[in-house]
Amino acid sequence: MNTIAPLLLAASAAIILLLGIAHLLFTFRGPKLHPRDATLTARMKEVSPVLTRQTTMWKAWIGFNASHSNGAIFFGLVYGYLALAHASFLFQSPFLLLVGLAMLVGYVFLARTYWFSIPFRGITLATALYVVALVVNQTSIGGFQ
Repeated sequence: MNTIAPLLLAASAAIILLLGIAHLLFTFRGPKLHPRDATLTARMKEVSPVLTRQTTMWKAWIGFNASHSNGAIFFGLVYGYLALAHASFLFQSPFLLLVGLAMLVGYVFLARTYWFSIPFRGITLATALYVVALVVNQTSIGGFQ
C-alpha cells in the first residue's frame, strides 16, 4: 500500500475534525454563532417552529449547530482513524470511499451556498486532499508508485 494516500486522507479528515470542534465550541461558548441583533435572539428564545411547540427556534438553532458539529467530528475521527490504522480496509472499500467523498462534496455545496468563506475554504481543501488521496491510491495500485 502506498504510504502517502492514507496520510493525505488523514489530513483531509483532520481538517473536517478541526472545523467540527471549532464549530462545537462556537455553538456553546461566546457569541460567534449568535445573531448580531439582540432583539432577534430574544424572539428566537420565545418563538417555536411550526413543526412543534415543544422547543423554541433558539433551542433548535443550538441543537442543529451542535448536531452539525458532531457529524463533522464523527467524520474526522472515523475517516482519520481508518486512514491511519486500517488504510488497506478503507482503500479497498468503494462504499466507504464514496460515502466519504459524497459527504465532503455535500459540505462543499452547503458551505458555498449557505455559509461563509472560512469553512468553504477549509472544506474545499479537505475535499481536494481526499480526491488526491484517491488518485494517488489508484495510480499506486496500477504500479505507478
